[in-house]
Amino acid sequence: MLKIIEKSKIWFAISAIIIIIGLGTIATKGLEYGLDFKGGTVVQLNIGKDFDKADIDTIVKKYDKDAQTNKVNNTYIEIKSANLTNDNISSIVKEVKEKFKESSLTNQESIGASIGKETRTKAMQAIIIASLAILAYVALRFEFKFGLAAIISIIHDVLIMLAVYAVFRIPIDSSFIAAVLTVIGYSINDTIVVFDRIRENQKYMRRASVSELANASLTQTMARSINTVLTVFIMLVAVYAYVPSIRNFSEPLLVGIVSGCYSSIFIATPIWAMLKKNGSKNKKVLNTAK
Repeated sequence: MLKIIEKSKIWFAISAIIIIIGLGTIATKGLEYGLDFKGGTVVQLNIGKDFDKADIDTIVKKYDKDAQTNKVNNTYIEIKSANLTNDNISSIVKEVKEKFKESSLTNQESIGASIGKETRTKAMQAIIIASLAILAYVALRFEFKFGLAAIISIIHDVLIMLAVYAVFRIPIDSSFIAAVLTVIGYSINDTIVVFDRIRENQKYMRRASVSELANASLTQTMARSINTVLTVFIMLVAVYAYVPSIRNFSEPLLVGIVSGCYSSIFIATPIWAMLKKNGSKNKKVLNTAK
């Protein structure tokens, strides 16, 4: 049987180091917001034939080094920038047409800063509402200590994702928020599998300590958790490598899925065990006082 609960301080320390580095980066440098959150311009070009994305990047980077380019399919490319002016866009389109005679501008859209601010607010509201709903569900389905442990592990996953994006200066956009909500759902599903096993084992391991109960349940579900995350991870790597159009979505998922698996095993269950032990100690103190 694995001894995971006894090494809780190690698991907590690993997560704490990553989160502290991330929070420190956010405090000093802030987050790198994408076009969806800070406003800017989205330009879509139809090249007319298959093309090398590097050729378009060379043209675009002349006018904005921070612009994001995304090859939508074999013939379309999307350019996102917070700094390009109408004159810059006209120059880019002109140069692209000189290189690719069949190319044409198919769409140009401006996103205001006020819309970006509203999007950030709604994104935070969505994450908070989802977390509270999960807390209520798990608390009713199991018990409040399970729900509290699950919410802490969810917060852990979100902070890990933010830390990675802050440290590596990866722009955060609406795809990141969608990925966060997806990871929350995945993480809580993985956590509930462990919690359900704990609840089942409570019927047969009544004399076992909290640590023994948690370790036994984690050992029994470990293979399932690892196999699930490996399957999803391999799929996401393939999507990231071969489907550039949704790379902004698959990228945060890669981080979140790994973090979600880690938190369900090494964060959520140890926290539940800690809460359970503290609850038992408090009961003993009250009974002694009486």
